[in-house]
Amino acid sequence: MILIVGGAGYIGSHLVKELVKSEKVIVLDNLTTGSRSLVDSRVDFIEGNLGDENLLNKIFTQYPIKAVMHFAASSLVGESVSNPFKYYKNNVSETLTLLNSMVEHNVKNFIFSSTAATYGIPNMDFIDEEHSSNPINPYGRSKLMVEKILQDFSIAYGLNYVVLRYFNAAGAHESAEIGESHDPETHLIPIVLQHLLGQRDKITVYGNDYDTPDGTCIRDYIHVTDLANAHIKALNALLTELKKTATYNLGNGKGYSVKEIIETCEKITGIKAKVEYGDRRAGDPSRLVASSNKIYKELGWRAEMDLEKIIESAWKWHNR
Repeated sequence: MILIVGGAGYIGSHLVKELVKSEKVIVLDNLTTGSRSLVDSRVDFIEGNLGDENLLNKIFTQYPIKAVMHFAASSLVGESVSNPFKYYKNNVSETLTLLNSMVEHNVKNFIFSSTAATYGIPNMDFIDEEHSSNPINPYGRSKLMVEKILQDFSIAYGLNYVVLRYFNAAGAHESAEIGESHDPETHLIPIVLQHLLGQRDKITVYGNDYDTPDGTCIRDYIHVTDLANAHIKALNALLTELKKTATYNLGNGKGYSVKEIIETCEKITGIKAKVEYGDRRAGDPSRLVASSNKIYKELGWRAEMDLEKIIESAWKWHNR
């Protein structure tokens, strides 16, 4: 049985939908940002916090758990700057409680959702896993702290782990039953589609004077189902190898500018957007694009869905 912490959230719920095809799954989520309605009906669901030591003890005692996947992080960069306590408590301290409970119950396999924010401001066009880690906000630092903790737990307690550093997750499940929705919404593709559905007056682009072909920031977008499949490949590697510690980037390896995203949304929906330009946001790098060569070479994973498929799936879900 696989324990999914944060399985009622955007990425976690998509992973669960794929994983139940091959594994028995239990989901732990406190529903502060997730929704019970996103959780597949075939799984055992427990409402609670990953930092609740007594609850974790009950779960690990009651269920034969062989691996844990951790999606339960606070993840808003701006909020992490204004409220760092929340990020270090939830993302670091409560994760430490989870890891300690795993050690006490001899659960050896762990998959951690990390982030490209651990790299900070990149100094290369295609970021690989050897790039220096110098995060510029509490969110990125909290994720990097857990990565360091995992290294120490592996040495001291024999923990096997895979760290997956996401770039920009986007899109929705092919069934259109679940998709991307945050409150507040901060991600570009759902913001554009909400505007095109009449739910927002306009789209604000923060900066059009970057050193890029059209002056707007370039990011790497990856379909959420591709992300889910990467987690399953990582899980299979953990369960079949005697000892594994690894860190992988998850991205398309292609960069798309903010303008290109808006134009592709307009093309797919047939609706023209109202766009205005604002000042740059502090700490926004001009370009963040992944090299995912390592996970392809070692686990055979690569992103399958291009930008149009990502936006088509998101549009189908938003229309519901």
